[in-house]
Amino acid sequence: MKIAFEKYNGMVPAIVQDHGTGEVLMLGFMNEEALAETQRTGQAVFFSRARNKLWRQGASRGHLLKVVEVRVDCDSDTLLLRVQAIGTGVCHEGYRSCFFRRLENDGTTTVTEDRAFDPSEIYGASSQS
Repeated sequence: MKIAFEKYNGMVPAIVQDHGTGEVLMLGFMNEEALAETQRTGQAVFFSRARNKLWRQGASRGHLLKVVEVRVDCDSDTLLLRVQAIGTGVCHEGYRSCFFRRLENDGTTTVTEDRAFDPSEIYGASSQS
């Protein structure tokens, strides 16, 4: 199957979902090289648009994403990575999921979970938003 990387300038969105719970953990982007590396290693590898290079989720802190399966959507332009999350969380702000805020009707947000780890211990004090 050919993945439609050309639709989004050489990348496709990759939704990351916990294989056991169904919880959506994060959204990343993959180019062909990131997908190939993911398939080769069995660990989620993404393409950082900000740094213009590949990055392995959690490599700096050991919170890796072991890929159980990769699914492709009906248009072949989005991937779903079903993973086993190794470690306490995937979010650089210290949460299990990057989706830890609920958008309220008035435009405000509510934090819906507790922090899973202290990001300053891993990234330094400047990591907190």
